[in-house]
Amino acid sequence: MDTIVKKPTIIYAESTPNPASMKFVANRILVENGATAQYLSRAETKGSPLAAKLFELPFVKAVFMTANFITITKIDALQWEEITLELRDFIRVYISEGNPIINELPTTEMPVDNTFDKKEEVFMEHKTPTTEIEVKIVEILEQYIRPAVEGDGGSITFKNFNEGVVTVQLRGSCSGCPSSTITLKAGIEALLKKMIPDVKEVVAEAM
Repeated sequence: MDTIVKKPTIIYAESTPNPASMKFVANRILVENGATAQYLSRAETKGSPLAAKLFELPFVKAVFMTANFITITKIDALQWEEITLELRDFIRVYISEGNPIINELPTTEMPVDNTFDKKEEVFMEHKTPTTEIEVKIVEILEQYIRPAVEGDGGSITFKNFNEGVVTVQLRGSCSGCPSSTITLKAGIEALLKKMIPDVKEVVAEAM
């Protein structure tokens, strides 16, 4: 009989542009199908046993999960060098023991005029595009911008396009990051304006 070798869980910490957030990357997928989950308080963690456990740690302020990483935002009173090892080991042991990560994704607001499959919309998380311009905006966000934002421990979703203004929502390390305004204007806005002449400005929706 062949012995099944269990792959060890490896977690490494990676800094983000937001000094208050740290990205903890696993060697396995934690949240499937491109879904994201953000928890800004312990009260919001009903569907995620891992997020609930993380909020039991007194220095955890927010938790964001997608793909193979978890971004944790800390309180200002402590420095990362004081808590990074503890968090990394906590996450590694929790996952290694086979504990559940997310049982139910946080509810996302569904658009009234939804032409896509409901499950797909929850995982896409963008507002359903209803015009050719909005379709193009979502395509650019997915192809060019989202991978870079996820690389920094965050996520970006399309919310609205009205009179030349694109509204997006930034989550994870990008939420409240001091450099997010620069990224939004110099990076995201510049690219969208270059590729879609109808786009005049990009703004972030307040969380």
